[in-house]
Amino acid sequence: MFDSGQFDAPFLLAQVRAWGGELGFSQIGVAGVDLSSAEPGLLAWLAEGFHGDMAYMQAHGVRRARPAELVPGTTSVITARMDYLAATPEGWQAIEFDRLQSSREGIVSLYARGRDYHKVLRQRLQKLADRIAAAVGPFGHRVFTDSAPVLEVELAARSGQGWRGRHTLVLNREGGSMFFLGEIYVDLALPATEPVADHCGSCTACIDVCPTGAIVAPYRLDARRCISYLTIEHAGTIPLELRPLMGNRIYGCDDCQLVCPWNKFARTATLPDFAPRAGLVGQPLVALFAWTEEEFLRHTEGSPIRRIGHERWLRNIAVALGNALRREEDAQVRAALQARREDPSALVREHVGWALGVER
Repeated sequence: MFDSGQFDAPFLLAQVRAWGGELGFSQIGVAGVDLSSAEPGLLAWLAEGFHGDMAYMQAHGVRRARPAELVPGTTSVITARMDYLAATPEGWQAIEFDRLQSSREGIVSLYARGRDYHKVLRQRLQKLADRIAAAVGPFGHRVFTDSAPVLEVELAARSGQGWRGRHTLVLNREGGSMFFLGEIYVDLALPATEPVADHCGSCTACIDVCPTGAIVAPYRLDARRCISYLTIEHAGTIPLELRPLMGNRIYGCDDCQLVCPWNKFARTATLPDFAPRAGLVGQPLVALFAWTEEEFLRHTEGSPIRRIGHERWLRNIAVALGNALRREEDAQVRAALQARREDPSALVREHVGWALGVER
């Protein structure tokens, strides 16, 4: 355990916030490690099976709500958020909704159009930890970015990064929800920063807009129905009843964020890392479906998309092509699907077969 008597905790926190800003973080907060009040909700969510195929969530159980068990010696959690929205014209939310109506274009979630955020945040959080060490000496710590059993939203909300919206994401009055979260578990006794009040009021726009009804109640998400889960975390066959609802979304889904009134305050990224890659934005589904595995790996190098692999990429696009055919017969779309009828992957063949058999 680090000897807290060796430093002025409030002064150090002020320094950490300043260093965080220099490293591109939009806000730094501190949460305590007693998350026991969050355990019943976590256990109830797991009991409902809402985590789907994400078995690691069940395996870790309440450990997610016990930072000092995950990293022994932890006494405080430094939380950080980083804006990722690329420079966009006014009315960007409406523009993105319009793109969802272009059925032959493949839509990748906004956060995944640039560099893999795991790498960007992890590196910068480690630099922040290094600056702390330079100021106070060696201390126990561990950096996290959506990479371990951590209750990120709970920690962010407790430390004043924002409040938990009805869609379960963190909302900030000055920054909406278009940001990434990261944490540093530390053995330094830092003063906790104050949480903020909920400002959703009576709004249910995120619940109403969800294409698959995945937000089954305020603050309660059934991941098994979520398009982000289906296109990224889920490795197998996509349920038949959900395929038509996915539209042209081939990696992730932003609908609940696009409709949120608070995102009119979303800030653009200060780092160039999250600038969208040309090959992943505004591309026809047929062009993306034609990628070989080598082309897929080349186009997604350094991108979060690479983690799903070529097979799931093709599965997702096959569904989107089927939905395009449902809206309008298109010889090019049908030919692209026909070209993969004998794909080596049974998973791809099944979804291609479904796409070719859909009726308008």
